This record gives sequence, structure tokens and C-alpha cells, in this order.
Amino acid sequence: MKIAVTGSIAIDQLMAFPGRFTDQLVEGALDKVSLSFLVEEMHVRRGGTAANIAYGLGRLGLTPILVGAVGADFDDHRSWLDRHGVDTKSVHVSRTQHTSRFLCTTDRAQNQIASFYAGAMSEAREIELRPVADRVGGLDLVLVAPNDPMAMVRHTEECRARGYRFAADPSQQLATMSGEEVRGLVEGAEYLFTNEYETSLLLKGTGWSADDVLARVGCWVRTHGGDGVRIDSGTESLRVPAVPAKEVDPTGIGDGFRAGFLWGLHARLSPERAAQAGCTLATIVLESLGGQEYTVDRGAFADRVAKTYGGEAAGEIESRLRARY
Repeated sequence: MKIAVTGSIAIDQLMAFPGRFTDQLVEGALDKVSLSFLVEEMHVRRGGTAANIAYGLGRLGLTPILVGAVGADFDDHRSWLDRHGVDTKSVHVSRTQHTSRFLCTTDRAQNQIASFYAGAMSEAREIELRPVADRVGGLDLVLVAPNDPMAMVRHTEECRARGYRFAADPSQQLATMSGEEVRGLVEGAEYLFTNEYETSLLLKGTGWSADDVLARVGCWVRTHGGDGVRIDSGTESLRVPAVPAKEVDPTGIGDGFRAGFLWGLHARLSPERAAQAGCTLATIVLESLGGQEYTVDRGAFADRVAKTYGGEAAGEIESRLRARY
């Protein structure tokens, strides 16, 4: 399966606040918030939704095609991704802007406050998918992940026009895009990914009911953190529990799930098994600092699957991993 992963490519600046954000909020004064948090740690990591997902797919043995826009400061990140199985030849390099920056502070309750500087990402709207498909001999699936909003619209429209199967992952951009734009991103998607909060934003923004959404997509995958994942497809619905984890940093968990799930589909696993692989990889990401700072050991991966989902699930998933390693 040739998977093109479109979306943000960024540098993450991750900070840890030892207290709780909620303790700093004053009831009755939330309309005039002016807060500063003294953080104990700061780490600079490679990130971006598309880059994180592509990295995860590469770690699982695939060669995803990364599609996005960066600045001239991308060389080190490019080398890192290339070494871990990601095809970066379709990444656009801006002549004038820096690579995007994600600045995120996490409190001890795993709540996060973040800002995102788009930078070169604004030029992603200039990227056409057809030359990418021509270069690699066709595309089996295009993941439209959070990106410059106009780029997301363009990629989705091109997928429909050229008949490329696509997965919609509007994520953070649901809060900034109009209902009409969001409806355009979702309509006709093979797969739709949202977390619990994003589901509410999606329904509110589009004015659709959950049934309306399901009538417009092939499969809706909803993640619920520690409560696992719900997958709905037509008249079928299933739930997959999360893999227990020692929490370290939630940055990139959703990206890890998407990588594991898409790998499972590529490996011809059932949606349930694919979600189990996704949940396992998400936990590995959760226990790492940053979205691209982990490794995947086949035996250890299968052991984690077995402990949560049983030996049969572990056997199926491990056999597919063995074929790639």
C-alpha cells in the first residue's frame, strides 16, 4: 500500500509545568486571563502531525510518502525521517519561511496549553498530489491530516477529482474551519478520525448527526483516550480498549494510533486488529517524550498486545510484523 501522509511538519518545544492549570484559574475572571507558568523542563523535538504519523509507519516497516511544506531548517529532520523509512522527496521547501513550531506546556494532570506557528506550512496549499502519485507509481491512500486549511481543502478536492482513496483527519483545524469547509473534508472519506472532543466540534460545525456522518464516510474511528477506541462502519460497531500505560507525555498519541491503525489495514488485518495495533503504538508514544522518540521492537510489541488483547491477537499482529522485519 502506497500511503501519502499530508499535513504539518514541525519542530516541537515541549515544556512541563509541575502544577495544575486549573489551580491558576479564578472563577468569575475567565474573561480577563493573563497567566504565566514557570516550567521545570523544556525539550525540543521533531514533530508535526504528518511527520509523526509517517515516522510511525516507517517504524512499522512501511515507506510512507510525506507531503507538506517546511523551511530551509528542515535538513536535520529530513535526515532523521529518511533514516527511519520515510520518503521525504515530495516535501516542499520554502525559500522565505521557517518550519512550523509547536509550543506546548503540559501540567501534571496531562492537560495541555499549546500554540502553533504555521510558518512554511502556509505554502502547503501550493502542493499538487498528482506529481506525487506519478513519481511513486500511484497512491493507494492519501491521509489528509491537520495542515494549512486551504491545503487540506485542496488535497481533499483533488483526491475526489482524481479518484484517490483518502482518510480525513481534520483534528485541531476543526476549531478554525467553517462548517462548509469541514463538510467538504469529510464527504466521501474512506476513513474519518476524531477524538472525543473533536467529535463534538465536528457535529456542531457541520450541523450533522452521527448518523449523517456515517452516511458520508466508509469508516469512522473515534479515539477516547484511556477509554479506548470506537469504530463504526455502516451497521457495524466495535470498541477496542486502550493499552495500559505509564504516562510520560501525551504529545503525538493520536498520531501514533493513526500510524498503527493504517499499518494494520496495510497488513490486511481486520479493523479490530488494526485498532489494537494502533492502541499499542499509541501507548509506546505516550511513554516517550515527543512524537518521534521511540523504537518498535517486534517481540515487545507483541507482548503488549498479548497482555491487553490476548494471544490470538498477538499472534496475528506479530506475524504481520515479522513479515516486515
